[in-house]
Amino acid sequence: MTEITHLIFSTNLLFSTPPPENPATVPVKTIISSRRNASLILLSIASTLIPSTSASAFSVGISGPKEWLKDQKKKSSRFLLAPIQASRGSLQMAYRILKEESGNIDGDEIRKLLNSAARDCVVEERNSVVTFQARTGVEVCTFRLLVNNAASLLDETDPVKMETEIMLDRLIRSFSSLGDSVDSGDLQIASNRDKVEDALKEAMSTLDSFEQGIKDCIGM
Repeated sequence: MTEITHLIFSTNLLFSTPPPENPATVPVKTIISSRRNASLILLSIASTLIPSTSASAFSVGISGPKEWLKDQKKKSSRFLLAPIQASRGSLQMAYRILKEESGNIDGDEIRKLLNSAARDCVVEERNSVVTFQARTGVEVCTFRLLVNNAASLLDETDPVKMETEIMLDRLIRSFSSLGDSVDSGDLQIASNRDKVEDALKEAMSTLDSFEQGIKDCIGM
C-alpha cells in the first residue's frame, strides 16, 4: 500500500485544480494538455486499488470483502470522477469562446476542445485510436472504462448499472450531435452559433447526469 499511496500522490501532480462551474471564469486561451492520458493513468490506479471483481464472487455469504471494496471505491471517487471534470472544463472553454468571441470564432479550437471532452467516445470519429479499438477489441472510450470500474461490484442486471450505461449512450450521442453542429455551419453566423450553444448546453447537462450515475454506482 505504501507504493500505491506514493503513486497516487505523484499522479496528483498531473492534474490542475478542477475547472469552475461558471463558464465565464474559465480562461479562453488555456492550453489543452494531455488530460486524456492522465485520466487513463488515474483509472488504472483506481483499478489497482479496487480489484474489478464481480459482485457474484462475494455473494456466497461473504459480505466483508465486498463491503471493503465498496468503501475503497468511495475513497477513490475523485480519481474516477476526474475525467468527467476535465471534460466539463473543455466544454466550458468552448462555451466561453462561443459567447465572448462571436465576431471571430476559431472553429478549429472549438473542435479541438470537443474532441478533448469526448475522450474517444464519439463513434463517428474514426480516428486512429477508435480504429485500434475496433480492430483489437481494446476499450479506449474513457467514459466506458469509468463505468466498468465504478460498476464492477454490481450485477450485470443491476438497475443502477443499467441506467448508467443508458446515460453513457446518451452522452456519446450528445457529443456526436455537438460535433455535427460545429461541423455543419459557419460559426461566424449567429444562427449557427445558437445551434452549437444549444448542443453544448445539452452535452453539459447529459454529462452531469452521467456523473450522478457514476456516483450512484459507487454508492455516493
